[in-house]
Amino acid sequence: MVVFLNIGSNCGDRLRFIEMAVERLRLALPGRYVVSKVFESEPWGFESANRFMNVGVGVRTEREYDPLEVLEITQGVQREIDDAPHRDASGGYVDRTIDIDIIMVDDVRMVTPRLTLPHPRMGEREFVMVPLMENMKQLKCCD
Repeated sequence: MVVFLNIGSNCGDRLRFIEMAVERLRLALPGRYVVSKVFESEPWGFESANRFMNVGVGVRTEREYDPLEVLEITQGVQREIDDAPHRDASGGYVDRTIDIDIIMVDDVRMVTPRLTLPHPRMGEREFVMVPLMENMKQLKCCD
């Protein structure tokens, strides 16, 4: 199966936090990994002086996973690095050390209270689409 993730950070040593997330994901979700170039952008959906660094990650996994299992794995890695909430008391986005979003899992389409696939706002976010296209191209050419 193929999983596409987007990993972002806009606090502290952004690149190091992203690298830590990829390292931990490699252990928790084994497979063949492709990681896009870093994409820098302004925060999306909230105001902050801190720019984001994002990478897209494509994983051709060694076994089949239920998408909710992938969610548990990615959220576990995220909590290991920083368990601070990604939203404030009113539900708005806040600065974050690490954020791992599941963008797509194969051609799965699902809507649950915990996970919607494909990611419902991916097309609105250049910082998701540019790395995603790069990863799709890399995985396709390497089949």
